[in-house]
Order: sequence, then structure tokens, then C-alpha cells
Amino acid sequence: MQSFDPSLLTWCEQTSTLTLPLPKPFQFEQNLGYLTRSTNECLFYVDNSDIYRLLLIGDNRVLIAVNSEDNLDLRIRILSTDNAITEALLEDTARYVWEWFDLGTDLTPFYELAGHDPLLRQVTQDFYGLRLLGIPDLFEAMSWGIIGQQINLTFAYTLKRRLVEAFGTQLDWHGRTYWAFPAPERIAELAPEALTALQFTGKKAEYLIGVAWMMAEGRLAKDELLQRNDFTDMEKELLSIRGIGPWTANYVLMRCLRNAAAFPIADVGLHNALKHVLGLEQKPTLPHIRQLAEGWKGWEAYATFYLWRVLY
Repeated sequence: MQSFDPSLLTWCEQTSTLTLPLPKPFQFEQNLGYLTRSTNECLFYVDNSDIYRLLLIGDNRVLIAVNSEDNLDLRIRILSTDNAITEALLEDTARYVWEWFDLGTDLTPFYELAGHDPLLRQVTQDFYGLRLLGIPDLFEAMSWGIIGQQINLTFAYTLKRRLVEAFGTQLDWHGRTYWAFPAPERIAELAPEALTALQFTGKKAEYLIGVAWMMAEGRLAKDELLQRNDFTDMEKELLSIRGIGPWTANYVLMRCLRNAAAFPIADVGLHNALKHVLGLEQKPTLPHIRQLAEGWKGWEAYATFYLWRVLY
């Protein structure tokens, strides 16, 4: 994956707009389609192809609107900030969007692989230009993984909204309220009852607060995980955390730590997508899935993400 390069940014003070060049292939509409899959999403709002999102850059609330009209550049308008716009703030904002939209990945090898795979060929043609949209914040990614354990996606979105609106950061702008995900320090100070009151199970409440404590105390950090630069080591570290099993660990590796070999093989959505694409009467078994995935080596995360898109 290519590292973020601040020198690629263009800033127009007159329009308060940052411009990021887009890699090829990229289709904004494909990515917008994925982002609008749930009407209960609470962390961003889409209107006329503009994606509005509230970011926390340090202690600064930064409201942005993201769009692309030509698939050549991604434009990020800075709509509101608590403090003055500095070069550091612009770089941190652009870095977040760059990670969110997976702009550092060269998809060419994946598309070449998919073109020779009978299962992925049509899926990648249907969603050509889709990026593996991520969750740059580690606590948000781990929380979403914990929330989604053993429940359907609809209820997972409901629980996320309850958590965000109870403990997150808000900004009211032009008649609409925007939310940012709670900081781990905020969740770490809670008793489990504060989350079970939102219909979290007791175990999930404990897991979430436990992860929040680890991050608040500096015992778990995204930069330290990335420095390991080894899939097995990162997975092992995540699996050592209470409440984090193979599915959640690989979900975080896939959506936040950007490891293309991450493979949440036990994911129900993946099973349902494979059942649909293959025209099966029953969901495929794990041995069958492993057999199907033999040709995906090193790109399992992208294969999974594209197959999810069939359903969502």
C-alpha cells in the first residue's frame, strides 16, 4: 500500500476545498452506493452526492463534505471547524479521507486475479472502481466488530446509533446534527450498565469497555499494530484481547489495518453472498469456502468486500 503523501494535496482557501488526486480505477458512484447501503447510518450523511462527515482532529471538530465529479480528484470542503485552519489540520483531514477511501491501494493486481476467477469475474465487473472503504479509527473499527457479533446488520446499526448518540461528539450545523464516534476515554469511564441500557448484552458491554480501557491507557494503539507489519503478529495481538475472536480480528485487519490478506471466513454475509452468487440451496461449508478462496491469496479482504457488495 502506498503511503499518504501530503505534497499531493491542493488547498483552495477561497472555496475552503482540499483536492486529492484519485488512483485508477476509481468510481465515486460505486463507493457512494456502498456508503448508502443503510438508512440508519449515523456517522455520515449523503445529500446530492456530497458525503458529510464530522471528524475529530485532536480536540477540533471538523465538518467536511466529500465529492468527486470526474473520478480524477476527490474534493474535500471544510465546512466548519472549532479552531483556525492550519496546515497540520488540512493534512490530518486529508489523511483520514485518504484512508477511508482506500486511496493507497493499487487494485490492478486484484482485478487481474479476479479476471481469471469464475466467482469474482462478474462481481468485479459489476462494481468496478469500488474501493475497500475503511474505518480509519481503531476504536471505532473494534467497536463495530464487537457490536456486529452474532446479530443481524440492521440491529448492529441500531446499537451503533444508540452508542454514538449517547456518548459521541456532536455538531449542529445548518439545521442538522452531525456525530463523531465516542473516544475510548469516554467509554472507558462507563459501567457496563450504561451500555446494557442501550440493549448491549452484558458480555459486549464488558468487551467494549475493556477495549476502551486498553486504548485509553495506551496498551493498544493502531500505530503499534501497524509497526508489526506482519499479518500473523497483528492477528495474534488482536486475538489476545478479551472478546476478540477470529472474525472480529480479521474484520479489524481488513477495515482498519488494511491488510489485504485478512479473511473473515466465518462471516455470515460472506456465506450468504457466496450462496447467492453460486446459486446454492444451502450456504457453503467452511472447507468449500477455503477451496473457493485458494485463488485469492493475498487479496482475500478485497474478494470478501466485493462479495458483500452483492448483498448490501
